[in-house]
Amino acid sequence: MSPSPKQTILVTGGCGYIGSHTVLRLLETGYKVVVVDNLSNSSYESLRRVHTLYAAFAASSPSAILEDASLSVEALIPFFQVDILDRAGLVKVFETHPEISSVIHFAGRKAVGESGRIPLDYYNVNISGTVNLLQVMEEFNVRKIVFSSSATVYGNPPHIPIPETSPIVASMSPYGRTKVFLEHIIKDLCTASVLKQEQQLKELKDQEVAKTNYEWNAVLLRYFNPAGAHPSGIMGEDPQGIPNNLMPFLAQVAVGNLEKLSVFGNDYPTEDGTCIRDYLHVVDLAQGHVAALEKMEQQQAAGQYGCLAYNLGTGTGYSVFDMVRAFSKAVGRDLPSVVTPRRPGDVPNLTADPRLANKDLNWKAQKTLDEMCADLWRWQRNNPRGYNSTPASIPALDI
Repeated sequence: MSPSPKQTILVTGGCGYIGSHTVLRLLETGYKVVVVDNLSNSSYESLRRVHTLYAAFAASSPSAILEDASLSVEALIPFFQVDILDRAGLVKVFETHPEISSVIHFAGRKAVGESGRIPLDYYNVNISGTVNLLQVMEEFNVRKIVFSSSATVYGNPPHIPIPETSPIVASMSPYGRTKVFLEHIIKDLCTASVLKQEQQLKELKDQEVAKTNYEWNAVLLRYFNPAGAHPSGIMGEDPQGIPNNLMPFLAQVAVGNLEKLSVFGNDYPTEDGTCIRDYLHVVDLAQGHVAALEKMEQQQAAGQYGCLAYNLGTGTGYSVFDMVRAFSKAVGRDLPSVVTPRRPGDVPNLTADPRLANKDLNWKAQKTLDEMCADLWRWQRNNPRGYNSTPASIPALDI
């Protein structure tokens, strides 16, 4: 399914790892994109790389729904360096681009371990910032949002693989709790919007037509563990400072920027004692956000509104040691690691049951663990200093 002609999507956190890959996929699908990012843990260079890849794609795949491949990066992807805590800055974005029809919301802090050390920062940025965004959206009559949630909302789930019906709990980290609270906030907003619309209709006379549709559509994407990079090798994850997540940390070890991987605990109730996670390729994850937008369009066309939640994962879990072996294979040598005490907030197993997304969104993860590792290594090898590295030319790959 292709979008209605030239819909414009606001992507918050669009310079980040998942955000930038999603911006590229949106452009390739025929959407226009506006990006907001405060660049606190990201780089504008990611959008320049998006522009390079999109220009190559559009030139090789001419289509009436695609933007002109010759557009500058500034013209193709309008960018605002705005923090989501900055309400006036967000208002300016919507005033400048009244054509925005939906929002994909990535912006926020996202490290489990760090959240335990600075919880107030997480509650302020993630919750207050998102409420700011929702209020500004309401003010400008933009009532469709895809929210970047997380499998952490399931806490330590009673059943593996995890269905969407698994209990949503207070989670085991401040980061996870922000996702839980935000899911409730968005659900409450959707419920209240239906009541507001019903009240408006009651107040109107029979011959009058409602001037405003107050009803919201939202999709909560509970994704598991993104990994990999764009297969071109010129876009990937570029965390500022020491990475908080397993795969980017391993990649830094592989290029010699870090000495060894710390494995947080080997006494969990799993086969090898380390935590199990469901890793999915970031390119598959980006496509999941496009599928969520299309689902909201279908819902709205059918006169249906409300909040839907989907797991985005592969349905296969891998332990920390599994991932070390797989990435070592891609690199061509064994990577050093050391077992350290458990990290607060970690749970033994988070593996998705993705069947609902497979069915409702017509989405399924396509890429393998070997592809994730190979693409991540290509990115890190070509860009040892991330986006501070000299941009590489696009290799002759099917991208």
